[in-house]
Amino acid sequence: MILLDRNPRHLTAHHGDPLYAHLVLRIIDARTGNPVDATPARRGLARVEAHVGGYDTTALRVLLAADVLVRALELGGTPVWSLLSTEGDRAELRAGAAALGMRPFEDGGEAEAGLGAAQVIHVVGDGDEGAVPDGVRIAVAPVAGTPGEADPAVLRLALLSRRRDLPVRLDADVLSDAHDTLVRWRRSVAGWARQPSRPVPEEVRAELRTAWEDDLDMPGVLRTLRRIETSGLPEGARFETYAYADRLLGLELTRDIGALA
Repeated sequence: MILLDRNPRHLTAHHGDPLYAHLVLRIIDARTGNPVDATPARRGLARVEAHVGGYDTTALRVLLAADVLVRALELGGTPVWSLLSTEGDRAELRAGAAALGMRPFEDGGEAEAGLGAAQVIHVVGDGDEGAVPDGVRIAVAPVAGTPGEADPAVLRLALLSRRRDLPVRLDADVLSDAHDTLVRWRRSVAGWARQPSRPVPEEVRAELRTAWEDDLDMPGVLRTLRRIETSGLPEGARFETYAYADRLLGLELTRDIGALA
């Protein structure tokens, strides 16, 4: 583990998984429409700042996009400082983000003045880029509908199932599909965990990496997991694949291990 001395409370990063040694994460910059490297050009800190106006489901989707970006950068060995910039509803936003399994965000604004970064990425709602400072921008499309009483992990999966630049409609069918998938995957992972562990196959790891290195294509990651679910891979390899991908997805797919009779 690496602790940056300036403020170890929020500048904690993990050594990158050696399997990610050659990770080149590229994202689409909303300012230009062109792909850019998300990792710093020189070794150093990346700052990811989420910008929202207040609490709603679209704001949570913006925060989720920032959370996934932070996870991907940390998997590649890049230390990250994640910030929240908002004009209101800060407590509600933090509570909603925590419920969806997101890493904590520090306060934006004045907090960022004391620390430079080799790379700065702003995550914003689509159409809300006007007041955002200079830097690479990731635009997140809006959410229609409300999650109601949906389990937060179900909502997280429903939001990850659609590319972030495409609008999401949270209707009963979408939430039901996410619920059924999450329940099935957790049950499967718990069953596979009973078998001897096997390494993640190289071609599967490459398929996962190709998806999330390409503008954080979460639907592509989920498609790979659906294929592996019914594949002929040994159950131990399927378990390790799901556990490996969940470091990015944050769906607690291993939660039910030991809970099955």
